Amino acid sequence: MWFGDIFSIIFPIMFILIVGVIIISIFKGIKEWSYNNKQPIIPVDAIVVAKRGHTTHHHNNNTHTSSSSTTYYITFEFSNRERIELRVPSTKYGLIAEGDNGILSFQGSRFISFERNIV
Repeated sequence: MWFGDIFSIIFPIMFILIVGVIIISIFKGIKEWSYNNKQPIIPVDAIVVAKRGHTTHHHNNNTHTSSSSTTYYITFEFSNRERIELRVPSTKYGLIAEGDNGILSFQGSRFISFERNIV
């Protein structure tokens, strides 16, 4: 009998916490999107100093399937030694190599483009 009492208390709390986390994530995404849209697109000379990928694995025990997704990041360094790491689409990630020099265009924390200098 006591198990039902505990479950009737814990379930609503967990449900509220999960819904809260989802709402906060959505709010943060909208806030970042809005912030980026208000920023100017900045073209600047930059060099690629590092590249990395972050892979997450997803498992579904009910259907016995799994999948993974990779998010790609590139760190750019400006002439004043300041650095910025930006999330980059996979279609651009493979075309940019460490050590490349060029014009980076970004808007807030959003990668726009990287045009490599041709030597």
